[in-house]
Amino acid sequence: MRRATRAKWGGCALVVALVATACGGGAGASRSGVVSSSWGDPQNPLEPANTNEVQGGKVLEMLFRGLKRYDPKTGAAENVIADRIETADSRNFTVTLKKGWTFSNGEKVTARSFVDAWNYGALLTNKQKNAAFFQYIDGFARVHPDSGSPRARTLSGLAVKDDRTFTVKLNQKFSSWPDTLGYAAFMPLPRAFFRHHADWIAKPVGNGPYLVDSYEKGSVLRMRKWQKYPGDDPARNGGIDLRVYTDNNTAYTDLQAGNLDLVDDVPAAQLKHVKADLGGRYINQPAGIIQTLTFPMYDKRWNHPGAEKLRRGLSMAIDRDQITREIFQRTRTPATDWTSPVLGAKGGYRAGLCGDACVFDPARAKQLIKEGGGIPGGTMTLAYNADSGSHKDWIDAVCNSVNKTLGDDNACVGNPVGTFADFRNKITAKRMTGPFRAGWQMDYPLIQNFLQPLYYTDASSNDGKFSNHAFDKLVNEANAATDTGRAVATFQDSEKILAQQMPAIPLWYQNGSAGYSERIGNVSLNPFSVPVYNEIKVN
Repeated sequence: MRRATRAKWGGCALVVALVATACGGGAGASRSGVVSSSWGDPQNPLEPANTNEVQGGKVLEMLFRGLKRYDPKTGAAENVIADRIETADSRNFTVTLKKGWTFSNGEKVTARSFVDAWNYGALLTNKQKNAAFFQYIDGFARVHPDSGSPRARTLSGLAVKDDRTFTVKLNQKFSSWPDTLGYAAFMPLPRAFFRHHADWIAKPVGNGPYLVDSYEKGSVLRMRKWQKYPGDDPARNGGIDLRVYTDNNTAYTDLQAGNLDLVDDVPAAQLKHVKADLGGRYINQPAGIIQTLTFPMYDKRWNHPGAEKLRRGLSMAIDRDQITREIFQRTRTPATDWTSPVLGAKGGYRAGLCGDACVFDPARAKQLIKEGGGIPGGTMTLAYNADSGSHKDWIDAVCNSVNKTLGDDNACVGNPVGTFADFRNKITAKRMTGPFRAGWQMDYPLIQNFLQPLYYTDASSNDGKFSNHAFDKLVNEANAATDTGRAVATFQDSEKILAQQMPAIPLWYQNGSAGYSERIGNVSLNPFSVPVYNEIKVN
């Protein structure tokens, strides 16, 4: 999922940096009808095709509506702006739009709003993080070549037929492709995005239930209800103030003090007493999230012949059960594959696909690490963003487990990076020298989304730069399968290669957690663990 933008710094932002708390007023009358929620600055400007991390994704969910949206309760892909998406061969699709949709600046949402946005997102020179989501549309290789300059500026597989109709030709069969279209990369864009791009970046214009009112980077992003929103899921509050916190423990303290309405990531340190603190205002539910440690496969110290034994051994040195029990109070479940139980059996989850590599076995772990050449340099650093207190807790626990297994207190140490944005920038620049935190929140509820974006060669979120021809081949075969059962089984076969190579260590499946104040009600999390902001009511 996603990343920040041109913004002005006020005096309040300096306070945030110094004392790691948010500002902009308490939860009183000055914010009548407005909900305050904890947040973190996104990495990049809020362009739909350039946002592939969680914090930016929260904003795009409020700012945009696309062809489809994932039901906040079930996760099912349901039509929103799409009236029909039709195909006879799982390769050629005709998309027909509903009438009556506009952007908040009054411009109509048309077929060209989608086609222009997708062409922009795919074009190599626009440097959009989510460009790979368009790779199945005909002509992608010409607008986004592996090397050299683009040979075309638009995707040949997209064609506008009229204001409400466009066609899509894929370069292979992809039976579940329509179900991917609720993801942010596929959102429509108004003409102002292209004509006045700098102004749009400073204050994005969308077609969702909220407007961007103002953004002070490092402090607060203010979203306000769009009174003329044409959809059937309007905001039930006056707006959302997303306040930046560099420590979620501070956010939790502000919640208890009445200075914040909503915390959507309860710190691990608070889990022992959160029920006593909040009672029925605490939410803990399964979510489509998995936490992993990803190896920098671009670093030969971690990716040499035989290094797969080292990576598998390190996985076996981690006592997942103890960490999820003692650190997370069972709000996490030890992972046995690379997806999520939220998918269910039909959706592709199958416990145990990781095999012995995800079972704590100190003796075997120590043997494999030795056979794999040992830890490079004798000490392994686990990088994580330090603006979440919970990460330090579990990173330290993982290192303790590895160190105990190897009988060496310096075999593994935590490597904190100041902010989430800084952390993501280091990952993007391939500057990681050891394994790093790489949790994944699903973009859409398909097994494909847990595998292809993270492990397919040169995929959009393949942060470790893993590349395996056999894995890629199986993913391609799964996508081409018209039978859902066959597609799922083929994806599961590709997971077996991950179990052999271990480019990322599955740690645990994560529940969504949140706590909220007495000032608000009707609070829930969707299957992605994101608050359903538009449904929240102010009491």
